[in-house]
Amino acid sequence: MKKTIHSLSLILGLSLGIFSCGPATETSTTGTETSDNFGGLALYTVRDSMAINPKGTLKAVADAGYAYVESADYSDGKFYGMTPTEFKSLLDSLGLKAISAHMGMVTLDNADQLIADVKAAGISYFVIPVPPMGIFTNDPTSNAMGMKGTTEELVSIMNTLGEKCHKAGLKLLYHNHDFEFMPLADGTVIEDVLLEKCNPEWVNFQMDLYWVTKANANALTYFEKYPGRFKAWHVKDMDKEGKFAPVGTGTIDFKSILAQKEKSGMEFYLVEQDQTFGLDPMEAIKISHKGLIDLGFK
Repeated sequence: MKKTIHSLSLILGLSLGIFSCGPATETSTTGTETSDNFGGLALYTVRDSMAINPKGTLKAVADAGYAYVESADYSDGKFYGMTPTEFKSLLDSLGLKAISAHMGMVTLDNADQLIADVKAAGISYFVIPVPPMGIFTNDPTSNAMGMKGTTEELVSIMNTLGEKCHKAGLKLLYHNHDFEFMPLADGTVIEDVLLEKCNPEWVNFQMDLYWVTKANANALTYFEKYPGRFKAWHVKDMDKEGKFAPVGTGTIDFKSILAQKEKSGMEFYLVEQDQTFGLDPMEAIKISHKGLIDLGFK
């Protein structure tokens, strides 16, 4: 009888792990307790606090209920002023894990070093947040984002970086804004070209659900047309004025999107809010975490 109960418990535990939205929560040192934390946070949301007090900020992120994070600060071989191993150790001490890193400063010349540092920090996903190597543009007057050069050049860069990451045991993702979904003068849609011409063994995608919506594109249409390519999501809401908002307080239909997570290929997701408009970012991430629960992300 005891053996039967043990087997059923094991099956139940495995089932819960298989059907979770993100990485499994870590067990305590006794091996008998499991953290209730879940979901991820893009640390860009709390960038000002991270610049002043990374340890205190990361503890507050864990206290707010998050299980993993995405880094958004790297320079001179350090994440938030810490060596890769120091950064990993700090996260470990707080029960957090860095699952992905935005590495917009990457070039073909420094890629090998950046890849090595990301790997040393225990990070699995190397994310390109905008077209790299100086081809991203941002009009200071209109704030409109875009790129110079050709989509073929971007495809070549992504495939080269993707192959390097693949050989190092990392996974490369491209993160979108709105302009990649908006037709160029000749009708070309940058995101479509990347999806069609980048090697899926080397290059996949982090879909920012706010920016897709801002571009008047449909996430579900992309999941249907390119199943399995969107390994990560930025879960970011939009208010009625079109501004960033805490998850669950805005207009984006996350429940419909979440229902298609398997088709999309989503392996993890991260709350992000670029600007909080007077609301303390730490308060905003607490509201968003509650929104994740209400929407069924847990």
